[in-house]
Amino acid sequence: MTDEKTSSPVATDGGLSAEEQRVVDEIEENDIDFLRLQFTDILGTVKNVAVPSSRAKKAFTDGIYFDGSSIEGFVRIQESDMRLKPDPSTFAILPWSDGTAARLICDVIDTSTGDPFIGDPRKVLKDALERADKMGYTVNVAPEPEFFLFEEDEDGKATTKTSDAGGYFDLAPKDLASGVRRDIIYGLEEMGFEMEASHHEVAQGQHEINFEYDDALSTADNVATFRTTVRAIAAQHDLHATFMPKPIARINGSGMHTHVSLFEDGNNAFHDESDEFNLSETAHAFLAGVLEHAPAITAVANPTVNSYKRLVPGYEAPVYVAWSDRNRSALVRKPAARVPAASRIELRSPDPSCNPYLAFAAIITAGLDGVEKGLDAPDPIRENIYEFDESTREDYGIDTLPANLGEAVDALKSDEVIQGALGEHIREKFIEAKSVEYDEFRVDVSPWEIDRYLESY
Repeated sequence: MTDEKTSSPVATDGGLSAEEQRVVDEIEENDIDFLRLQFTDILGTVKNVAVPSSRAKKAFTDGIYFDGSSIEGFVRIQESDMRLKPDPSTFAILPWSDGTAARLICDVIDTSTGDPFIGDPRKVLKDALERADKMGYTVNVAPEPEFFLFEEDEDGKATTKTSDAGGYFDLAPKDLASGVRRDIIYGLEEMGFEMEASHHEVAQGQHEINFEYDDALSTADNVATFRTTVRAIAAQHDLHATFMPKPIARINGSGMHTHVSLFEDGNNAFHDESDEFNLSETAHAFLAGVLEHAPAITAVANPTVNSYKRLVPGYEAPVYVAWSDRNRSALVRKPAARVPAASRIELRSPDPSCNPYLAFAAIITAGLDGVEKGLDAPDPIRENIYEFDESTREDYGIDTLPANLGEAVDALKSDEVIQGALGEHIREKFIEAKSVEYDEFRVDVSPWEIDRYLESY
């Protein structure tokens, strides 16, 4: 599989693959002091173990052991020993460390079997890509993560005071964070990212930095790295970067629009010049699968209580289960493509709080299910759905996404395809964690309720 990241099978005299030896040599040449071995828990939080660079060879040959029972959704205390296996293709020097530290993204190994751990989100995505590979496809993904920059208080704690008063595509002096975005871009480029564009988003303090598409696994790795890098470089400017979907009420929230395409024998399997929308039968079927499984995908791609403060009508949020080739009011959009290789679909509901490995796996699995079943996509909606009343939406057969995390979890519980994408272990742990989160939210009393009701009743 061309997008599977594995080390070269050719071993050096030291028992390392050629690619692993290249990384060891680069560590020595750049005087790297520490290696951060990174992985992701089921909630999307990046974890890391720091080891001296002198242990690089050992990390590659033997792995690094850690306590899996301390990681959200991994294993029980009596089966805690787990092993990190670094992926040499993910080596990158951390730009905010003055060149003294580097990172390697790891796969998690079950020490009791020696096999990849079934609860590792990276494995879940690899399994989805293996399914695509068996069908003859490779998968490219390009996300558009948005974030807010907030000022810190005198104690270094995050506030919700925006760092600028800019709006969509504004320039200085309104966009006071252009220098921060520049430093972030420089940092990402040093880590091997190919940057596409950056700009101020709609809301004050809101920003978007886009990097070029890549295979799905590399892209998921990049999303995790992107969030870490943005936070670290923002902190150097005494700012707090947050990927919380809706940190401020009654303004636009942060999304992570996700572009997806399939390739077959090096050609874009989504492109067809003879089609009105330049989409192939494969693309239409993939799109239909995404729409059919959209409610369950939402639980994974919008995994927090706060996610649903963004997914409300009136704030350019994609809440209507439909697709369009012209406007952004539908859940799925077919962007204009300059060349056949750029033909793709864009799912607009995901937000940057999601675990990218699980979200991409859910989207890919839903689309492949549509391809396998030969599903027919509905006709596109070219009108502005935001202006439709409920009766008009019913006439068009347009459903809405779950209104809250509880409804989304219920949708996931009833969707065997998306459950299958997650695997039994993560499905069980994810549903349990999100059910608890929603129950905690339901029993909490918010400041809004106090302000509204305390003196009125």
